[in-house]
Amino acid sequence: MLKAKNKILSRRSLSNLLRQWRAEGKKIVFTNGCFDILHAGHVSVLEFSRSKGDVLVVGLNSDASVKRLKGPSRPVNTQADRALVLAALQAVDAVCVFEEDTPYELIKLVRPDVLVKGGDYKPSEIVGREFAKKVVRFALLKGRSTTNIIKKVRK
Repeated sequence: MLKAKNKILSRRSLSNLLRQWRAEGKKIVFTNGCFDILHAGHVSVLEFSRSKGDVLVVGLNSDASVKRLKGPSRPVNTQADRALVLAALQAVDAVCVFEEDTPYELIKLVRPDVLVKGGDYKPSEIVGREFAKKVVRFALLKGRSTTNIIKKVRK
């Protein structure tokens, strides 16, 4: 668990690590989300994202941000738990929680070589695209969503 916890970074720590990675010539990929109840769709986008470069930074919506975006019953899992689960995945090199409704400021900090977003977003809707060298959309797995999982459990 210690190894995973070491991947959960403040913006300042992430900034330092980004400088190191750039000095080493690494291709930096960024994706983001709520990742409330991790499922196959999440794992697919994370593995796809990681395949686009050398290191993957994941922006994670804070609890307050998820609540504003998804409603008062969300998130199901705390940001600390969500961050730890993401950080434990082999595909993920760093996790940084953001408080805002969008990862705009975090993407501005990261300035990724590749920004990955779900195919449900039009290119013009992708926040922070101006800070990435390349934007790649990922085809979502049909029927995989946290909202659907929650509905199923509640039945």
